[in-house]
Amino acid sequence: MTPHRPRHAFTLVEILIVVVILGILASIVVPQFASATEDAQRVGTYDQLQKIRKALAIYYVRSGNVYPNITAGNGTWGELIGNAPYLREPPKNMYVGGANAGLIVLNNTADNAWHMNYGWVFDPVSGEVWAAGYDANDQPLPRP
Repeated sequence: MTPHRPRHAFTLVEILIVVVILGILASIVVPQFASATEDAQRVGTYDQLQKIRKALAIYYVRSGNVYPNITAGNGTWGELIGNAPYLREPPKNMYVGGANAGLIVLNNTADNAWHMNYGWVFDPVSGEVWAAGYDANDQPLPRP
């Protein structure tokens, strides 16, 4: 016969201590994840903005100092879409998000307030482009 060993188990107090420690750690970590989502949206939008600007610059030089035929609408980037080395697909403004993230409006200035009405602002005269929800210095505007 084998000798009988006493079973070792956690006491209720030990389990409660572990649960409290996990709760404290969760309260520290969860808020950091919440801000990480908005940070990722801002960085992603800024990255898309830089890609659009580079594609416009390349197109402008290759086309004899003429900008592509960009019109107001959803992803209407004209000759920039689907043609190498420009853009493979219409960019989305993740900071605005939603159904209007790819929508382009024609204007000669950047936004001065955050909104969800469109994703991009293009000036067909100067060839400048801005992300909606960002100011003229490419800084995100505060969400309401």
